[in-house]
Amino acid sequence: MNKRIVIKVGSNVLTRQDGKLDVTRMSSIVDQIAWLRQQGYEVILVSSGAVACGRRELIVDHRLDSVEQRQLFSAVGQVKLVGLYYDLFREFGIHVGQVLTMKENFEAGEQYNNQRACMTVMLENDVLPIVNENDTVSVTELMFTDNDELSGLIAQMMQADTLILLSNIDGIYTGNPDDPASELIREVAPDRDLSEYIQPEKSAFGRGGMHSKYTTASKVQQAGIRVIIANGERENILIDLIEDKLNVPHTEFKTTWN
Repeated sequence: MNKRIVIKVGSNVLTRQDGKLDVTRMSSIVDQIAWLRQQGYEVILVSSGAVACGRRELIVDHRLDSVEQRQLFSAVGQVKLVGLYYDLFREFGIHVGQVLTMKENFEAGEQYNNQRACMTVMLENDVLPIVNENDTVSVTELMFTDNDELSGLIAQMMQADTLILLSNIDGIYTGNPDDPASELIREVAPDRDLSEYIQPEKSAFGRGGMHSKYTTASKVQQAGIRVIIANGERENILIDLIEDKLNVPHTEFKTTWN
């Protein structure tokens, strides 16, 4: 059976400083995922970036509340985002399929089974699932905390071997990552508590932050799935992680099974 990897790409990886989509980095990530598939890995991509795409696509000359903004920009941006992925993956002859989901789809029952069956048949037919939250209808209490939480649920639903959370920093540090005295925590045993090192700040363009990544990683680790937090801005980070190159900065949550 092929190794199955869920890769979550955060908004801070896919957007530039001005908030616009970084197509060059997006292309690099696609190149790396294509390489992974050539090595026999099954990949499920959980991608942020739809709202950022839509926000830069539209100029709105009247006031919108936060829910209206999210619904409008995500509806417009999701089309653009998936269209870009479609074009980039097509260069490698890779078919992609879009999966828009909501939190209620992960409750036990028919919707859960239908979503798992859909993604299973996609993988069986060599289609790469691109997953995002359905922001057009998921608002307030119905929303995921962020795509970190979503990717963790997908990894468990699809019984992945590994979940890779790509952020714009190398992993979890013992202090502020900008402080030279802070050290990168490279391995986390199942029973280790890192809460004292986790800062509550959220990311610049997304809803998450290191707190949500740590929460997700801990839950997924307890389910027996390896989790890696790494810097998606580093060149060839996915390839280097899979090839287990020495000195590649990252934080790995190990399981009792590996």
